[in-house]
Amino acid sequence: MAEYIKEIRELIGNRPFILVGSTIVVMKDKKEILFQLRSDTEEWGLPGGAMEIGETLEQAAERELYEETGLKAINLEFVDVISGKDLYFKYPSGDEVYNVISIYTTEAVSGELAMNDGESLELKYFSLNSLPSRMDERAKIIIEKYFLSLS
Repeated sequence: MAEYIKEIRELIGNRPFILVGSTIVVMKDKKEILFQLRSDTEEWGLPGGAMEIGETLEQAAERELYEETGLKAINLEFVDVISGKDLYFKYPSGDEVYNVISIYTTEAVSGELAMNDGESLELKYFSLNSLPSRMDERAKIIIEKYFLSLS
């Protein structure tokens, strides 16, 4: 967790606040998407996370991708920004947020899959025709809205 978010949490406790971040959808041959099995919720989600002070949303996407998967995006394509009550999330710690998520996609990455930051239990590509059953709600919203039409 970024120092900035820790400082905010010290002030407000678990109460909800607006959290801005980025998610990156890594696609393989327009048929498979990279998911991470999250260590905090044990659900399959997409690489991504909160923006840090001074970062752009694109930089946040690139950093989170590398921290969570060991991969570097060769190019990023902006998809959309989503927000609203459907993006409410309560962490197992009790911390509550309303996410504002900038979505990016890439088909070109370099590096080897590696779980670098302790946020993942597993990294795996899933076919658009056979997505994980235990999927993070935010990931489900993104995949259904923007990527299921590719299958």
